[in-house]
Amino acid sequence: MNPIVKLSRRDFVKSTGLLVLGVSMAGCSRGGNPAQTGAGSGTAPWSPDVFVSIDADGTVFIVSHRSEMGQGIRTSLTSIVADELEADWSRVKVVQAPGDAVYGDQNTDGSWSVRGFMERMRIAGATARQMLEQAAADRWQLDVSDCRARLHQVLHDAGNRALDYRDLVADAAGLPVPEPDQLTFKPDHEFHYIGKDVPMVDMDDFIQGRAIYGTDVSVPGMKYAAIARCPVVFGRVKSFDANAALAVNGVRRIIEIKAAEPPAAFQALGGIAVIADNTWAALEGRRRLTIEWDPGDNGDYDSDDYRIQLLRTVRQEGNLRRNEGDALKALDTAASTLEAGYYTPHLAHAPMEPPAALASVTADGCEIWAPTQSPQSVIPAAAGLTGLKPEQIKVNVTLLGGAFGRKSKCDFINEAIILSRETGGPVKVVWSREDDIRHGYYHAPSAQYLKAGISDTGAVTGWLQRTAFPPIKSTFDADAVYPADWELGQGSVSMPFAIDNIRVEAGAAPAKIRIGWLRSVCNIFQAFAVCSFADEIAHARGRDPLENYLDLLGPDRLLDFSGYGMEGADGYTFDAARLRHVAELAAEQAGWGRKLAPGHGLGFAAHYSFLSYTAAVIEVAVDADGRWRVPRAHVAFDCGLAVNPDRVRSQLEGAVVFGIGLARDGLISVADGRVVQGNFDDYPMLRMDMAPATSIHLVQSDAPPAGVGEPGVPPIAPALANAIYAATKKRLREMPFGAQILA
Repeated sequence: MNPIVKLSRRDFVKSTGLLVLGVSMAGCSRGGNPAQTGAGSGTAPWSPDVFVSIDADGTVFIVSHRSEMGQGIRTSLTSIVADELEADWSRVKVVQAPGDAVYGDQNTDGSWSVRGFMERMRIAGATARQMLEQAAADRWQLDVSDCRARLHQVLHDAGNRALDYRDLVADAAGLPVPEPDQLTFKPDHEFHYIGKDVPMVDMDDFIQGRAIYGTDVSVPGMKYAAIARCPVVFGRVKSFDANAALAVNGVRRIIEIKAAEPPAAFQALGGIAVIADNTWAALEGRRRLTIEWDPGDNGDYDSDDYRIQLLRTVRQEGNLRRNEGDALKALDTAASTLEAGYYTPHLAHAPMEPPAALASVTADGCEIWAPTQSPQSVIPAAAGLTGLKPEQIKVNVTLLGGAFGRKSKCDFINEAIILSRETGGPVKVVWSREDDIRHGYYHAPSAQYLKAGISDTGAVTGWLQRTAFPPIKSTFDADAVYPADWELGQGSVSMPFAIDNIRVEAGAAPAKIRIGWLRSVCNIFQAFAVCSFADEIAHARGRDPLENYLDLLGPDRLLDFSGYGMEGADGYTFDAARLRHVAELAAEQAGWGRKLAPGHGLGFAAHYSFLSYTAAVIEVAVDADGRWRVPRAHVAFDCGLAVNPDRVRSQLEGAVVFGIGLARDGLISVADGRVVQGNFDDYPMLRMDMAPATSIHLVQSDAPPAGVGEPGVPPIAPALANAIYAATKKRLREMPFGAQILA
């Protein structure tokens, strides 16, 4: 694969008139290397589709309009186009798209990229291929059906003739572009790249330090900014003294940013910004500021008190959100009942690269460079802050050093825009690790209460589930206290068990800090509760946990939760048979039921999310003093067609590490409105010596591609809790578990 290059905006769109920008980033040197477009002829590339263009020398440029954060999406989307185009992989270059509505949805979130754009990418490739085939047919005076593209050539088998793509570009450029319904697509058995382990196009640059992240970008005359923000959300500056900060060599200016007003949305939080010649001076200047803060209405927020409040809420009747049969009557008349409460705290995204953004605002335009998951959302925000028209704003997308949902919020970018507007020059805002941990958008804490009725024959006759957590909508509507349908559709109202009497309720939970989506969103705490409680039911019934789960799941059938706000689409149906299959596959591969060493236990969990099916079997080893580790994890996964199995396996391996890390140490606590944690010493990531040997078992499927990045996370924490119970008979119902299981 040739390196990713900077492609001239003018050259790329000269023949199409489309607003497209190739941005210097991964694969470039730190200074960027322009593509040699129109090599040898001086002509611009031929662009039959906004996602693909071909140079006169046959080089294929494919636009990736989604954000790369290590998941390999630029490889996966590019390989779809290249396969349908019949392009030689060695002659393909990737161009990173800017924020522009011409590409459709660019919000790289929700495990959506491949499943949302598989068809569109195939259309882009097929359009170019079909036009090249037509150009060859016209050259040879043949019917196009007698010609076929194959790896950068169009062949006429009967005449033993071939033309390279470079020989056909000029002719193809003069042909009408076919409509999508006029295209023919390759049969699956002819795929070169789709369904194959295609190496990441960015991998060498990651390894060799050439990759360009948001923190790496610089422009002439740029200043650096570090911002002191109120430790309490919506707090404001009462007074400040900047004299000591201004005395730091390199500090040029101090600017106060207006405090955000609720609801938070994606506003800059506000505070005191130190503008300097370099990062050190900006941070040192910030350290020397003397600021008196007014904490405002959220200064009394205490997460320990809030936990108690949530646990009380779910013990009371809430808003009815799913009702089948009569669960309350079934529970009243059951031979026995089982109940349990579960709790998960606030969590932080904590990507390896903290937020950073560079903005340059002038009277004529605004240019932004940022590691953003949602470049189009930056444009209206920038327009509002600058008074410029949307077409005067350019958003360049860099690589993201991790994100997990944090970088789809553009508050940190808005800070750079405000400061560039005020200074009249380019400004890069740099967040420290402490800034990121203490001023983020946090995963909602959640309390869950579950109760099951069991008959005298051991059948589960009733299921009651109550949940309470501050909804994501609270970030956009300060009065929102109840979860949205889609939030409950991530494992609560969509609970798949074949129980006749089911009741799901939701309680009110006001937000006191910024609530935002984090990798796998509400599936994390809802899968933790449901899968842990299923394990508790197994032991109450005296049954094997896997056997119990499959019994609760019931017969193979299609489940329709569309009336409950659960995600779905044409061609995607919740199929209990597929969930059963991954459960059985994970158990088989893990050797479920085998004799284990003393102190070891196996735990199982399975979950459906983002239209994919995941099951995990975790093996835990607990030593004599209660310290535990995970020597082995098995994950079975069915996402339909896996476009790049290597990337799917990698994301699932990452999900195991992510899930164990959250279950072990994930805790953001708040006291007096202030986030207590601040760095990896008190909000630790899972260390290498704690990461398990992980085996990924992908189900081969002809179903449409579904989500990958997020659905591996939800089963990990409950499978781990269930494994710890199997090893110790200690039931963990609250995250995080900590490093040691106490007596």
